[in-house]
Amino acid sequence: MLRLTELRLPLDHAPQALEQAICARLAISPAELEHFSVFRRGHDARRRNAICLVYAVDCAVKDEAAVLARYRGEHPRDSHVQPTPDMRWTPPVTNGAALAARPGYRRPVVVGAGPCGFMAALILARMGLRPILLERGKIVRERTVDTFALWRRSVLSPESNVQFGEGGAGTFSDGKLYSQVRDPRFLGRKVLEEFVKAGAPEDILYLAHPHIGTFRLVSMVEHIRHEIEQAGGEYRFGARVDDLVLDPVTRRMQGVRLAGGDVVEADHVILAVGHSARDTFAMLHAQGVEMQAKPFSMGVRIEHPQSVIDLAQFGACAGNSLLGAAEYRLVHHAANGRGVYSFCMCPGGTVVAATSEEGRVVTNGMSQYSRAERNANSGIVVELRPGEDYPADPLAGIAFQRHWERQAFVAGGGDYRAPAQRVGDFLAGRASVSLGAVVPSYKPGVTPTDLATCLPDFVVEALREALPRFDRKLKGYAMEDAVMTGVETRTSSPLRIPRGADGQSLNTPGLYPAGEGAGYAGGILSAGMDGIRMAEAVACDMAGLPQLPG
Repeated sequence: MLRLTELRLPLDHAPQALEQAICARLAISPAELEHFSVFRRGHDARRRNAICLVYAVDCAVKDEAAVLARYRGEHPRDSHVQPTPDMRWTPPVTNGAALAARPGYRRPVVVGAGPCGFMAALILARMGLRPILLERGKIVRERTVDTFALWRRSVLSPESNVQFGEGGAGTFSDGKLYSQVRDPRFLGRKVLEEFVKAGAPEDILYLAHPHIGTFRLVSMVEHIRHEIEQAGGEYRFGARVDDLVLDPVTRRMQGVRLAGGDVVEADHVILAVGHSARDTFAMLHAQGVEMQAKPFSMGVRIEHPQSVIDLAQFGACAGNSLLGAAEYRLVHHAANGRGVYSFCMCPGGTVVAATSEEGRVVTNGMSQYSRAERNANSGIVVELRPGEDYPADPLAGIAFQRHWERQAFVAGGGDYRAPAQRVGDFLAGRASVSLGAVVPSYKPGVTPTDLATCLPDFVVEALREALPRFDRKLKGYAMEDAVMTGVETRTSSPLRIPRGADGQSLNTPGLYPAGEGAGYAGGILSAGMDGIRMAEAVACDMAGLPQLPG
């Protein structure tokens, strides 16, 4: 098979045009092309009124070696025709069932049932190692009911919400499935294939910017749970880990203690708790697990009519079904030395309440698969620096987040409504007393106010500088009635738990820090990939095999 990249065709091209483009690229006749499939499809919208589709395809041709040799001879510096790489994932351990049958076998434990945790548990179960997955929250359907209670009635369940419960924080999100991390072993492809097997739409395998959406994520997460259980894995819900059980001399993992006092014995524990498990981080710190302060970002959610974003991005092509609702990525380097950027952009979505602690307000964004809601929303956030904006202690970033989340709770009215402000008022430095044509989507509601009361001064300064600059790149971005809702603080974990090449904590053998909470992922796809890596690391250690690269 050959992989051809950068095949560019008009947005409205005829069905046979792609086959013709393949033959033209390779200088072969249609009879020499045996079959082809689309590996990736994206679009180039730099010329708004002449948008083109950009394809990568895998194709089989007669006498592949001769075609490839001829192409390379004629185009020696062209890298857009290459042999198709082998993207199949191979389990590193094939005798897992035999290992699990040994006397005294201790099952591996995975803490957290988000994308990192359930992918780790799935891989361990498929290898026959019978993992136990501990989740502090509830099964995804019950968790959905609790989450809606906050959105609709301002009732927060601290153990079952947007952050905690089966599926993790990504369940109530846009469900984006792309990442910028290096992926030489094609683990991202493995994650996508598992998601499709679990009921995700097949287009996530070839769209350049695939997504699933919340409702589809819920059923997909349920399917993966059944797969894990059928392969010998076990879920335990309402099982918050409150302590580590360590060997007093070597600090090696011996198990975890749950909130009810039960101890689950384990020599191998994958810690995939997500970026909001603040009590867990405090416990780890008290136990002496090595951790470091890490930069993160904070700011607000900004909402515009989706039609404004579509027109700014696609011009006359806005509304084309192949393009869907327009996305954007924006970056500005402010004069005060801060980076300002869009984060977790949700086309045709809603802003949601995402706190996990009482007396605090946190925002996030969510979309359904259709991306058909009226507004587009995105985080617009500013870089923070440990040791400069708050102490460099590993837990200081959490204290910083909590302070501003509390300020937002108070500014919103003390009942989980969020503080909001029109962009025009924010730029003018005056409080909003009412909102305009853009209707905010945040539930349980917003309170017009001055967002400067719940953001650090340097964040306000950087945002005020960035918004007009973004408007030059994306017409309408700084429109008077666009709505800013605060605060967005959970962009990433404020700390990192260092691990060695074998995946284990540097000073706590048998503990495998993983995913977004440990500082090794940022989003559903990269978290799932890291879950696979840590499952492989555990399996190799249990089987006495060398660790895999990467």
